[in-house]
Amino acid sequence: VQLQASGGGLVQAGGSLRLSCAASGRTISTYVVGWFRQAPGKEREFVATIRWSGVSTAYADSVKGRFTISRDNAKNTVYLQMNSLKPEDTAVYYCAAGTTLLARHTDEYNYWGQGTQVTVSS
Repeated sequence: VQLQASGGGLVQAGGSLRLSCAASGRTISTYVVGWFRQAPGKEREFVATIRWSGVSTAYADSVKGRFTISRDNAKNTVYLQMNSLKPEDTAVYYCAAGTTLLARHTDEYNYWGQGTQVTVSS
């Protein structure tokens, strides 16, 4: 499966962005999908994940209450709605697909998109 992340950009602190992760090659409906981010000089870190049914989700503590992950299997797309953005949310955001339920570690995901830059100015 190929993943394409989009929707990044430059936003002021307190603003919102919605990231999209579009899948092609195979249907994404049977995969767990996660969002990760990587800031310069830091390791890639878990942000959010959603199971194939869309019922169960998990979030990093740093984004809980501000970010919402959702999926539209008919469109083969997963979204990350980001509200109340902070400068520390600045990073390249990646989506990934795997089969481990509510996985939070990069090595639990088999397929990765190319990343989209999110920059939050103060």
